[in-house]
Amino acid sequence: MTASLLGRPSTAIKRWAGRTLLSTAAARKAGLTSITRVPKKLAPPLQRIGLDPMPELAELRRTDPVHRAAKVFGKNVWLVTGYEQARAVLNDSVNYSTDIRAILGTGNGDAIGGLGFTDPPEHTRLRKLLTPEFTKRRLVRLQPRIEAIVAERLDALAELGAGGAPVDIVPEFAFPIPFLVICELLGLPVEDRHRFRKLGNARFDLSTGAANAFGAMTESQAFLLEAVRAQRQAPGEGLIGAIIREHPEVEDRELAGLADGVFTGGYETSASMLALGTLALLQNPEVYRSVREDPAGVERVVDELLRYLTVVQLPFPRFAKRDLDLFGRPVKTGDAVMCALTTANRDAVFGTDPDRVEPHRTGRSHLAFGYGFHRCVGSELARMELAAAFSGLAARYPDLSLATDAADLEYRDMSFVYGVVSLPVRLNQDGRSQ
Repeated sequence: MTASLLGRPSTAIKRWAGRTLLSTAAARKAGLTSITRVPKKLAPPLQRIGLDPMPELAELRRTDPVHRAAKVFGKNVWLVTGYEQARAVLNDSVNYSTDIRAILGTGNGDAIGGLGFTDPPEHTRLRKLLTPEFTKRRLVRLQPRIEAIVAERLDALAELGAGGAPVDIVPEFAFPIPFLVICELLGLPVEDRHRFRKLGNARFDLSTGAANAFGAMTESQAFLLEAVRAQRQAPGEGLIGAIIREHPEVEDRELAGLADGVFTGGYETSASMLALGTLALLQNPEVYRSVREDPAGVERVVDELLRYLTVVQLPFPRFAKRDLDLFGRPVKTGDAVMCALTTANRDAVFGTDPDRVEPHRTGRSHLAFGYGFHRCVGSELARMELAAAFSGLAARYPDLSLATDAADLEYRDMSFVYGVVSLPVRLNQDGRSQ
């Protein structure tokens, strides 16, 4: 089974990778967020059965946790499925690089949103600009606004679900919350947010073709550059204004790139977590009940849902800087190493039955936010959003239920950020809204 999982379609991979990278370079985009889908036969790590990883990945994790999956442009592509192996790769900035801008034909000036594709010392310098704004102490100022945004969306659900009508959690709850929170974080004026939201939705939507998505990316990046230039004259209270005040030497395009990275890194991922997390809670009613009855324990629930769902399925690829031994496998210079986080987070290191939701689980820290120096800088903000949203949902709608058969749900299969397309619910079992 392991030999056939990813080892055969190297020609198809080459063709797909060549087309994708050339299109990306032509559109001057330095980010894997632009490469959101691959052919099904090439990417079992991006497939799932509902909320669960493919069983083939569990077998790889047990028998071949560092698996030579294919060869592209003469270089091996390694798939890492074990927890310890993935953590070791993610934590190693000496032997691996994440800088793919040379492959995409872009330079530093075009690396808008490219924090995830930089190595030290450039990565260290850029990350230091963001880190102070994402500490718990700084984020506390956002807590009241996060709670207000959640309350607004809960009210909107009540209006839409009046009389027992089904409501779709995805567009009405999961996506608006992180979008509005990021606007608050960046300090974008209220009057600009409608335009920015339309651009944000379009850049993640490939249903009308990659060209339209690329166009939305270009326009949204131009929008952020305009916002930075406007705040250069009158710095706001958000992240953009703070960096302008504290680091006036940072150029407009570089600051716009950081803002774009914050947006792309926190919008779709948090939205997917809110939607899938709601589904997981409905499939585990005792856990949903605990969120309502024990609000102090919501952080444990959030952490477990992050591990269980792992919406970012494959983080940025690592490229070997030199020949090395990776847990007994001969990785050569230039080889790509991909870490399948979905299955690494279901490893036996997490204790008994890691394929179920258990908020009181003890043991190792999960890899949902990555690990090492590329660990998601916005992880604390994401936790705050999720805790507020799930607490509010459980308190306001204790009888929340699916309005369709779970087997009929459609997922964003083959996406680097896993999600559910639609999640229709009824707010109360008796058809009343509260």
